[in-house]
Amino acid sequence: MSQVLDTPPQSRPVPREDLAALAARHGLSVSGARPSLPEYVSQLWARRHFISAFATAKLTAQYSQAKLGQIWQVMTPLLNAAVYYFIFGVLLETKKGVADFIPFLVTGVFVWTFTQSSIMAGTRAISGNIGLVRALHFPRAALPISFCLQQLQQLLFSMAALVIILLCVGVPPAPSWILAVPALVLQFVFNAGVSMILARLGAKTPDIAQLMPFVLRTWMYISGVMWSIDNLVSKHNGMPPWVADLLRANPAAVYIDLMRFALIDTFHASQLPPHVWAWATGWALLAGVGGFIYFWKAEETYGRG
Repeated sequence: MSQVLDTPPQSRPVPREDLAALAARHGLSVSGARPSLPEYVSQLWARRHFISAFATAKLTAQYSQAKLGQIWQVMTPLLNAAVYYFIFGVLLETKKGVADFIPFLVTGVFVWTFTQSSIMAGTRAISGNIGLVRALHFPRAALPISFCLQQLQQLLFSMAALVIILLCVGVPPAPSWILAVPALVLQFVFNAGVSMILARLGAKTPDIAQLMPFVLRTWMYISGVMWSIDNLVSKHNGMPPWVADLLRANPAAVYIDLMRFALIDTFHASQLPPHVWAWATGWALLAGVGGFIYFWKAEETYGRG
């Protein structure tokens, strides 16, 4: 004969609805739950000093083991520009028809490096800092944003060298240099948005970090970093108009052209794509807002599994 035992009241399963009511009554919340979007933005703003300090610390430590130290922040992009000048400017003769090719090239390399480094750092923002993510509670978007801020700080060091180069080759200071500020702000928003998209993808699939160098290298070659898009289009009259439009609307090319227009007096407005500021703003909003929301939606999954 089977014996039926009554389950004591204290050991009976509590319905999920009762647990939720009990938690709400005592002001409890799920640990690690995703906050609302406005609350998430507020948490990020409250940690703005941490984001800035973290970016500065990473930048300072980047070349701490090198004898030349922080000089490499300027030397690295300059050496890259020298290599590109020899290969593309001298051997492939892309400098033909481009006024002030050295400032043209150096500006392109510096601005592109900002985007490239931000995206690569963002790809590993979560997967490469998993210990920090699991140990501390903070908005995870602080990591890709801080890495983009680190790359912006490094770009500002490089810009000081670029100004010296401009003056040495005879490019005078001009009021248009002020336009470099809004161009950099828009590019930073764009970079941060793309970095957050890649940070979420990289957190789930770390192999993305191995693929990105090939994607970025291809993107660089079609962005007019080492050559003029206008010259290419004019030399290939049979190029379909939509291909030329895509090359000009490429976000990396848009931000590079804006910076060239701001800093180089021989780079005229006629060389900019139509509605260039609208393109720059649109790319920044699309990537920045879209990337932020996309990253936020997976906030509670980072560091788990």
